[in-house]
Amino acid sequence: MAGEEETIRQLILELRLLESSATVLQSRLTVIESALGEILVASSTLEGIKSRSKGSETLIPIGAGSFVRAELADAQRIIMGVGAGVCIEKTVEDSIAELRNRMGELEKARGSLQQQLRQTVLRLEDGRAKLGELARKRSGETR
Repeated sequence: MAGEEETIRQLILELRLLESSATVLQSRLTVIESALGEILVASSTLEGIKSRSKGSETLIPIGAGSFVRAELADAQRIIMGVGAGVCIEKTVEDSIAELRNRMGELEKARGSLQQQLRQTVLRLEDGRAKLGELARKRSGETR
């Protein structure tokens, strides 16, 4: 009986850890989804302006479905963030290629996180089933 109680305690602890892990993985997936959305907006914006000439009026997305009217000073050179607060000037084509690379890396990371989350959820479900079985067994003994 004491051994069974210890097993139940360990199983409950493991389930709490798995739940915490699942929450962290889901949070990371949300961050990646957000980054992918930003990249899609940036990429489609660049695709839309790459054939525009200097002085063309365009709508630039600023987020939340909002846009600002702007006149293009130079549609062939883009200032692009490369991390750690550093920005560099690139051609539109190079910028689009860079965004595609980033998207590919994020999609790989998303796939890996989704796989980890699936495995965690499966382990969680197995643990809950074992806990339920032990609880049923224990309640049958106390009757």
